[in-house]
Amino acid sequence: MLQKYEWFWKGFLNSYTQIFFSDNKGFAAILIPVTFLDFFAGLFGMLSVLFTNTAARLIGFDPMKIRRGYYGFNSLLVGLGLGIYYEPGIVLLILLVIAAIFTLFISVTLEGVIGKYHLPHLSLPFVFALWLLMLSSREFYALSLNERGIYTLNDLYVIGGHTLVAMYEWWNQLDIPSVFRTYFLSLGAILFQFSVLSGILVAFGLLIYSRIAFTLSFLGFFAAWCFYNIIGADLTEAGYSYVGFNYILTAIAIGGFFIIPNVWSYFWVLLVVPMVSIVTISLGSVLFVFQLPVYALPFNMVVLIFLYVLKFRISNRAGLHTFFVQRNSPERNLYSWLNYRERFAGRAETPVRLPFFGEWIVTQGHSGPYTHKNDWKYAWDFEMVDEDGKTFSNQGDYPEDYYCFNKPVTAPADGVVEEVIDDIEDNIIGKTNLEQNWGNTVIIKHADDFYSKMSHLRKQSVKVRRGDRVRQGDQVGLCGNSGNSPYPHLHFQLQSTPYVGSKTHLHPVSNYYYCKNGKKNKGGKKKLVETGIPEKDDLVSNIQANASLKRAFQLVPGKIMEFEAEGRPAKRVRWEVKVDNYLNRYVECEESGSKAYFEPGPAMVHFVHFEGDRASLLYYYYLAAYKISFGFESGQRLTDRFALNLVFNPNKMFLQDLAAPFYRYLTATYELNYPEYNSHIPPVDMELTGSVHKKAWNRVLGQWQFRFRLDSKGLREFHFSGKDVQIKAQCV
Repeated sequence: MLQKYEWFWKGFLNSYTQIFFSDNKGFAAILIPVTFLDFFAGLFGMLSVLFTNTAARLIGFDPMKIRRGYYGFNSLLVGLGLGIYYEPGIVLLILLVIAAIFTLFISVTLEGVIGKYHLPHLSLPFVFALWLLMLSSREFYALSLNERGIYTLNDLYVIGGHTLVAMYEWWNQLDIPSVFRTYFLSLGAILFQFSVLSGILVAFGLLIYSRIAFTLSFLGFFAAWCFYNIIGADLTEAGYSYVGFNYILTAIAIGGFFIIPNVWSYFWVLLVVPMVSIVTISLGSVLFVFQLPVYALPFNMVVLIFLYVLKFRISNRAGLHTFFVQRNSPERNLYSWLNYRERFAGRAETPVRLPFFGEWIVTQGHSGPYTHKNDWKYAWDFEMVDEDGKTFSNQGDYPEDYYCFNKPVTAPADGVVEEVIDDIEDNIIGKTNLEQNWGNTVIIKHADDFYSKMSHLRKQSVKVRRGDRVRQGDQVGLCGNSGNSPYPHLHFQLQSTPYVGSKTHLHPVSNYYYCKNGKKNKGGKKKLVETGIPEKDDLVSNIQANASLKRAFQLVPGKIMEFEAEGRPAKRVRWEVKVDNYLNRYVECEESGSKAYFEPGPAMVHFVHFEGDRASLLYYYYLAAYKISFGFESGQRLTDRFALNLVFNPNKMFLQDLAAPFYRYLTATYELNYPEYNSHIPPVDMELTGSVHKKAWNRVLGQWQFRFRLDSKGLREFHFSGKDVQIKAQCV
């Protein structure tokens, strides 16, 4: 029942915090009472949110956007403004309903107009809606302006008696430097509350929500304060505090929310905030004619212009990285982005795998000594070798003597066959055909301006024709010795155009094993490469899925997983694999509502994010199954790193959060070990073990151990243990 109405209660809370780009419930618990320091402002703000979210739900807008407060926060500001400026009554209530729905319409319209450029509408709907209401209300003779003013203390007395009044007056009369007083007044003014107490409460909530946002609020405010003093602009406490929130919100938006926080984002805050000051002063002069306040228009204008300008970059010399998934917190954005970059920095948009089965050796790599030169340098030649490193049997006088000759060549990725040549004779060993240089060839289109080419195939061995759609791993032909090929081998390259003689294109290969110099690493172990460039003399092979591993860890939409868990309050849990509206895949726990997001692949699965209860079994499964290869190699060891905020206790990361844009001293590492196995036949039953380590300056602070037990049916048991947790879960 609670999840059914999640859009309502979460949408209500997030409408308050979204003003500061947050979804923190603790922050909402502070902001809501702050709005009620002026009771009627708080009341009309709250009603405005309820009207807007309910209307959005009835009309049929995206429940996720309602839940996140994207529509409600602008209406909240409009309601607060109406409650401050006008006397409460039935007329104002009617106007509030109309204004709330009108603000919703403006929000959705702007979402469609500037949203197509992937730009946020920020608080423009609030500015436009309240301006229109203020201008039109001059003709509303049944609507009276607010004359409470000096009666604020009376309102507070009704709410909290002498105690609340005394506390309010004590905070407002604090003997603090003018600059700090103005900072707090500016924070309170964001919610139409013009008191030091309201600003202090908002600052405290901001600190709870985000240490980075809190730091940026100071940086933006004081940068503008200094600029005002330098240019000699009029600087009064009352007037400056009324526009000061523009600099605070700009700094948070540019320094840490829409841009990944780092030293360069902080630097650009110092450059952009003076622009906001100039826009604020100039707009103030223009709008004074119409007796309209500037509100948050300068913040909106400059931030939107800045974000729009960044879209035209052809390089990132400024060091500004826009977020790829919005986590509604500068810290979460930063840790998530750093983690994703570290794990998948070299990942290609179109993953390409090796175009063959089994183990082959790279006999010529990029910029090779023979034919891979100049515009054709990004290519590979592959052959097969025996245990002695030889590429042929007998004397090697015939193509059939070579181990790679007549072996299947496969599609490296899904695509459509673009070109086929299949009628060129295979050469006698030692001879070449320079007139038909590439020999028998298959070219496959995988994406716009992205093609693969397999050449020197055997005559009349090609299994596909132009226009055929192929899947990764489908056989397209057989390795041969046609064209400029003195010995049987496979030439493989990637290119941007569909022609046989096209220039090569630098692109990595995904998910393969390799042994350097044709020899296995210490202990006979292969090394797994998720994304890389095979080099000369590397013995390489694709990851071949082990049946037990694939059954245990492959996550397809609709899959149901049930566990009987010991050491937990709930004995039985049920998970389902789902896909959201943005095609993100995740495992959801019906018991806790927690979600573990993952990226699937034909050979591996990576978990990338977790939301929900960290005491749930799903959280521990997320930690343990963080990176799984479906391929089995004896003694294989996988390592990885976690996003800091998903492993460390958020309440114990205060100092790291403050330093995070500049330096990270905490790390959280992952290790998974596959069992040693002597047979060439992969095992069916196996046990995977691993650990998670939390470190500060490379000193271990704590660790967890985990274990998976697998059989022919897949995952049977899951164990997780540490200082504060002992879990044994059996798959039902």
